Amino acid sequence: MDVYEELVRLRRLGQKCALATIVEVRGSIPSYQTAKLLVREDGSIAGTIGGGCVEAEVWNAAREVMETGQSRRLSFNLGQDAAYDNGLICGGQLEVFVEPVEPQPRAFLFGGGHISKGLAKIAGMAGFATVVIDDREAFANRERFPDADEAIAGEYEEVFPRLEVNENSFIVIVTRGHRDDMRVLRWAVGTRAAYIAMIGSKRKVISVVRELEKEGLPATAFDRIHAPMGLEIGAVTPEEIAVSVVAEMIAVRRNAPPEWESLSKSLFTNERLKAHLK
Repeated sequence: MDVYEELVRLRRLGQKCALATIVEVRGSIPSYQTAKLLVREDGSIAGTIGGGCVEAEVWNAAREVMETGQSRRLSFNLGQDAAYDNGLICGGQLEVFVEPVEPQPRAFLFGGGHISKGLAKIAGMAGFATVVIDDREAFANRERFPDADEAIAGEYEEVFPRLEVNENSFIVIVTRGHRDDMRVLRWAVGTRAAYIAMIGSKRKVISVVRELEKEGLPATAFDRIHAPMGLEIGAVTPEEIAVSVVAEMIAVRRNAPPEWESLSKSLFTNERLKAHLK
């Protein structure tokens, strides 16, 4: 398996991984400089840097690197003692650089209207892979969304199981109507998405949440909903709204300091709205 192809595949799927590369060699080692080992999120590997205890230690470091997001540089001396323990009778030295590979965040835009057109373009420029979903083929196609990575037309409930949604996913709900928004939100709150946002006034958002609570969804399911969506920058036009939403997505992605929340219109960071829901 080609390490580079696998790295790209994992990144597109939104999965973490870590890449270990032999960056310096002195003397004889059981591999070669630039050899690579890719460690996936589930612990499985692709490639090799020579096997043995060295590779086992690098594997452990890779798991740590994925967790912390911080690169590490490891040094190994395959002297006589180490060679005996590792079964590597080489006597050389090597250094391995282990780096995290952040998955490409993926934005799922539900609704193929005018706001999604701006969102697909701006989110793509900001590094998000974008997928547009609409139940109308005329509103979810490559001609309408040339900037999107994918356009899917189909009934929402049929599309949901096909989507790879994880903690690197961003869901934006901008369908053509109240009921369709509710259909998507009902599904979205059960996912691991890092960001869920829905368009609409505070009155509409409260109405949708109340309806879903009547269906039995717990109030805590809506704690992470950003609605009305986007940062409070006075946006009016579809393009300005798209900028405000992508800015909010970036803040979530980058774990921005608490100050950014003063600009957020997140439904459940507003105590007055919480009171309205009681």
